[in-house]
Amino acid sequence: MNILKGNIESIAVNGDLSIVRVNVAGSVFSSIVIDTPETASFLKVNNEVKIIFKETEVIIGVGDMSGISLRNKMVGTVKSIDADILLSKLTLETPMGEITSIITSNAVEQLKIKPGMEVTAMVKTNELILSK
Repeated sequence: MNILKGNIESIAVNGDLSIVRVNVAGSVFSSIVIDTPETASFLKVNNEVKIIFKETEVIIGVGDMSGISLRNKMVGTVKSIDADILLSKLTLETPMGEITSIITSNAVEQLKIKPGMEVTAMVKTNELILSK
């Protein structure tokens, strides 16, 4: 699991859903949660929270990622690649800390991903879990 710490910047509520924006080392992440400030006491602006997401939910992109709808983006440098026949584990150094991604080894090969290369890690809003 990837875990980042940040502070809640804003909360938009509609019914039982909230979109929570969390600032992590100057980058803002959006998470949709099935909770509101009324049902989850930790959902308060300025509160510190953990953002949790699986390695298999981290999408890796190479090059210009400005035309992609994913807003949760982290530019980083590939620190290491642990490759197997089917899957590869990429460890990235980002301004907010180390991030791990598991993608197909075929994708690593097609994108020509190598250690030291700059890539963009992306996670969909509905894949981020918030915790105290």
